[in-house]
Amino acid sequence: MCRTGGVPDPAGDEASTHAAFTALLEDSAEDLYESAPCGFLSTMMDGTIAKINHTLLDWLGLDRRAVIGRMRFTDLLTVGGRLYHETHFAPLLRMQGELRGIALEMKRRGGGRLPVLVSAVIKHGVGGEPLLIRITVLDASDRRAYEEELLRRRQEAERSRAEAERARAEADEARRQAEADRARLADALAVLQRSLVPDSLPAVPGLETAVYYHAASPDQLGGDFYDLFPVAGDRWAFFLGDVCGKGPEAASLTSLTRYTLRAAAHHDPDPAAALATLNAVLHERYTAGGNPRYCTCVFGIVEPGRGQGPTTVRLASGGHPPALVLRADGRAEFLPTPGGMLVGVLPGAPIGTAQTVLADGDTIVLYTDGLTEARTGPGRDDLFGEDALRAFAAEHAPAAPHEVITALTGLLKRFGDGLGDDTALLALGAPATPSPAHPARTS
Repeated sequence: MCRTGGVPDPAGDEASTHAAFTALLEDSAEDLYESAPCGFLSTMMDGTIAKINHTLLDWLGLDRRAVIGRMRFTDLLTVGGRLYHETHFAPLLRMQGELRGIALEMKRRGGGRLPVLVSAVIKHGVGGEPLLIRITVLDASDRRAYEEELLRRRQEAERSRAEAERARAEADEARRQAEADRARLADALAVLQRSLVPDSLPAVPGLETAVYYHAASPDQLGGDFYDLFPVAGDRWAFFLGDVCGKGPEAASLTSLTRYTLRAAAHHDPDPAAALATLNAVLHERYTAGGNPRYCTCVFGIVEPGRGQGPTTVRLASGGHPPALVLRADGRAEFLPTPGGMLVGVLPGAPIGTAQTVLADGDTIVLYTDGLTEARTGPGRDDLFGEDALRAFAAEHAPAAPHEVITALTGLLKRFGDGLGDDTALLALGAPATPSPAHPARTS
């Protein structure tokens, strides 16, 4: 009905809506049972199916005539479902009279499986005797898929966690192995390094000695070397130097250099002759073959005075920094060896020579360029240099060899990370004459 002017009558709309709901509610109970969104079936107490709705038949792909009175509820279940029914479902139902939301699997025509949630209740007669079992079946496919997805994600997470833990364990083991390998390498390198430079110097009558070696890296062989050994008469040969490079090749060159100088000194103890022999050997072995290898070196012969005269020192140098002499009167001066060239570069490389006398209390110091080329300053942009070294020595003169080496060792430590190269120090000194007022103590 409409009002004047074509406007709909509200009373008419309400009547139409009520009529529509009434039509919906006129479905029969049988239609609701057969077309319900869940499965329904009723069985006898022995499980024989007495009634089943169309929804469940459609899910399972079964014909009603093949089911009613011919199949039991357990016939609709998978093997696993039947086992669970016999061991859990049926006993609990008999004891409790009802069950809610039990997960089972039902068979589909063609071999498929339908995951379901089953609820069951026993209907009793007037006298309380059980008559039949009413069962409701809900399709749990989506829930099962969701649960399987959750399980899969959890398993993936557990695998990822296990893989992460395994990777962490492998990384820890690799780190421990690397540390062990590094320790073994450091031990091996230390042993090899000791074979290239002596741990201590021999006792020399009438001469005081001290030595120190700083390795820039415990993982790499250095190229600095030194030695002190007797030659003919009361003379002692000594040398200190630095080969090019680091690692195994430097170690090989160091070994060749040390043994060549030792052999040359026993053959001819003249310092220049010893370095000339070393130059010829290195040039023939390396440079002439297209693989130039060289070193800087100071070689010397010292004849201790033993209190009966001055101690004389003769030096020859091949491109090495000048020796430093700390005098007993407090002076510090370099002993230049001009003209000396790197050993091994040219077949007849020039060699610089020098000679000095050590009075009682004088000390001569040999060093490698790791000392003078140490980086200093806030930005590590400056080299320590020879002038600073001479000033440092003057502050400590006069000093016995072990005192000089102790002071220089402290200086090296103060350089910190500015000391980037190996450094070898060797000091030889004529013992100071004891003052009459302070005679030497005896043990």
